[in-house]
Amino acid sequence: MLSPIKQSIRASTSALLSNKVRSFLTMLGIIIGVGAVIVIMSVGAGAQSLILGQIKNLGTNLIGVLPGKADDNGPPASAMGIVITTLTYDDMLALRDKKNVPHIVDAVGYTKGAGTVSWGANSYDTNLSGATAGYLDVENAEVEKGRFFTEEEEKNMARVAVLGSTVKKELFGDSDAIGQKIKIKKHVFEVIGVMAERGVVAFQDYDDQVFLPIKTMQKLIAGVNYLGIIRAKVDKKENVEQTIRDVEATLRERHNITDSSGKNDDFTVRSLAEALNMITKITDALKYFLAAMAALSLLVGGIGIMNIMLVSVTERTREIGLRKAVGANNFDIMSQFLMEAVIITLIGGVIGIIVGVIISYAIAAAANFFGYDWAFIISPISVVLAVSVAGIIGLIFGIYPARKASRLEPMEALRYE
Repeated sequence: MLSPIKQSIRASTSALLSNKVRSFLTMLGIIIGVGAVIVIMSVGAGAQSLILGQIKNLGTNLIGVLPGKADDNGPPASAMGIVITTLTYDDMLALRDKKNVPHIVDAVGYTKGAGTVSWGANSYDTNLSGATAGYLDVENAEVEKGRFFTEEEEKNMARVAVLGSTVKKELFGDSDAIGQKIKIKKHVFEVIGVMAERGVVAFQDYDDQVFLPIKTMQKLIAGVNYLGIIRAKVDKKENVEQTIRDVEATLRERHNITDSSGKNDDFTVRSLAEALNMITKITDALKYFLAAMAALSLLVGGIGIMNIMLVSVTERTREIGLRKAVGANNFDIMSQFLMEAVIITLIGGVIGIIVGVIISYAIAAAANFFGYDWAFIISPISVVLAVSVAGIIGLIFGIYPARKASRLEPMEALRYE
């Protein structure tokens, strides 16, 4: 003798198998919805790991100084593309001074731009980076051949250049670039070094750049006297917070800012840890928002289940009348139709998970094939969330058709044509 629950499961399964095509089409909305949730959560986690991993590659003991004041929870205006001119070369020199900032190893000032670099008949559009001599130490970069420019060349506006590996290949191919003359905006520069290949770090292609002494970049190429950013390396991770306070105090004194609360600062100092926390919050919020949008497709699937179940109730009216005539009560009828809705939803959810995992793996594999350090992550939370939502939707949208079936009168149902 089967229990009522087992009887409902058997009857529901038999009814669904009797019309396989319709059952599959009914669960298709659930499959798509659950699969979309899995994929979006996985892609979001993979993208987050890529972003955070690239930022960590810069080093855990770095701080950045940007022009312009920022809110506590937001980036400075300069990070949004607005030009602010409050940081200068002399500010960078003051931060280098251990009398002002004792725990600093070195500081590098940057001025960025873009331009066409030419050698003979070859030309290449690339990024131009004016930097100071401490670049190699602060950025943990290496020169593959030749050398980087010196502090003396930095101060004397020397017309020397260090090429990123991509620029070297585009201009010189297999030829030796050291000692060659290149042109940038009609100015002639001597190539003194080629950087070791580094790739993309924190969304910046370090290989597709030409490095120039900061003064040369400011005066000859960009025509400015301010810095876009200052990066400083701290001797120990434990001294980062103290160094931030020292940097702020030094810049306030230089900029004649008497308020130590930070309200009137015309600069922003951030550690790498702060940047990581901010990016984590932003990417988490975006990931869950997109997952919520994907979950809306489950509602569409739920409506499809309800519509099909209502059609099924109509088609099986005589069957319902016959079951009631031989002793089935309202609860038996309702539980069978409700069980059908739940089974459709759960099977669709399982298939959706499998499809979502396969697609997520394919995306991760493709990203890694193209050189990105993309982690394949399937969060247990996303699986539980997708299946739970699918099960709840199956129950909710199955209740109305099940109740309608259970309330049919036996005699009327038996007379139904």
